[in-house]
Amino acid sequence: MPKFNYVAMDSRGKETKGTLDVGSQNEAISRLKEMGYFPTKVVEADKTRDKSDKKSKAAGATDAKGKKKGRGMNLNIKIPGLSGRVKPKVLTTFTRQLATLVDAGLPLLRGLRVLERQERNATLKSVINDLALAIEGGSTFSEGLAQHPKIFNRLFVNMVKAGELGGVLEVVLNRLSEFMEKAQKIRGKVKAAMFYPCAVIFVVPKFEAVFKDMLEGQGLPAFTQFVLSVSRAVAGHFVIALSSVVAFFVSLKLFTRTRFGRRLFDRLKLNFPVLGPVISKVAISRFTRTLGTLVSSGVPILQALTIVKETSGNMVVADAVSSVHESVKEGETITAPLEASNVFPPMVISMVDVGEQTGALPEMLMKIADTYDDEVDNAVSAMTSLLEPIMIVILAVIVGSIVIALFLPLISLIDNLGNPSDTKKGED
Repeated sequence: MPKFNYVAMDSRGKETKGTLDVGSQNEAISRLKEMGYFPTKVVEADKTRDKSDKKSKAAGATDAKGKKKGRGMNLNIKIPGLSGRVKPKVLTTFTRQLATLVDAGLPLLRGLRVLERQERNATLKSVINDLALAIEGGSTFSEGLAQHPKIFNRLFVNMVKAGELGGVLEVVLNRLSEFMEKAQKIRGKVKAAMFYPCAVIFVVPKFEAVFKDMLEGQGLPAFTQFVLSVSRAVAGHFVIALSSVVAFFVSLKLFTRTRFGRRLFDRLKLNFPVLGPVISKVAISRFTRTLGTLVSSGVPILQALTIVKETSGNMVVADAVSSVHESVKEGETITAPLEASNVFPPMVISMVDVGEQTGALPEMLMKIADTYDDEVDNAVSAMTSLLEPIMIVILAVIVGSIVIALFLPLISLIDNLGNPSDTKKGED
């Protein structure tokens, strides 16, 4: 009789692993449900071993063929620290395409194979192949994604995991792609707006020699000297300035990887002017929609809260969800820890309380999510609309200052040409 390895969750959301001696995979799943477990992975032990052996043999055969064909074919250079990553734009396109295929009714494995054939990015193509092999080996899609942390962050993986358990994978993929597209759009506008002033700063120092020849030894105006000094400092010490910026962001990233730094940074994000309320609404919308979807799909509340904690994307919100998990585990209500967290507004708490008392918690959570999704969309649209005029004003100030600084020496030269008598008196 074959053996099946399983990973399952109990009614309290605790993960357990083990082996069953049953006739088939369906029988193993039925046996686990009879035992009160909720299986997340069931795979035949011998089959998994055979597939891993086949994969290693196939890799060896591919390497041998590559050597026979020649050294110039399929050259893939990997740089330590830089390899294994995919640009956000490429990842956004992949997520959108996969969401479209799954939403159209195409099986996930077939959809991945379709995208693998048409993918031009070598790194992502290899990753898609690994994902397909993982699914063929009996792993879930989220488990395959978790094997590539450089490409798929924890939020991406856990959102997919929630979609798998709730049976709404296509909905989750669509929401992830929409979120990534909005972020990409805002990032592109900021980069495009900052290109022109950066380019001008490198051109300005070339005018210094021209002005000195034209003014024949006379001093430059104070404002012109200030602009030239700033431009000269940036252009002359570009490597140092760039290294300082890179060092700052690397230090910030390393700091936010620590538990204390991540919590502090997440709290600052929630309290940040203008952006803070939007980030808070996104977190609340994600929490309510994910929890509502899982509960309405029949996932136990404790297991659903465990998954929702990982999809919050913010440690402050995750701590609040942990408090809710402990409260429900002790047989208490959801609203008390939500109110004590000071993260969720009174409207959300009251609506959750009403849903809990009337037995319509999933429906109430979905209504909250719809409300906050609309508010987030309106806020992001307003911010995107305001971003252009704000950047235009900033550009006007920067470029206008540079233009004024360049014209001041010309004005001084024109004054000197218009008053030759003063120049002669000075010479006498």
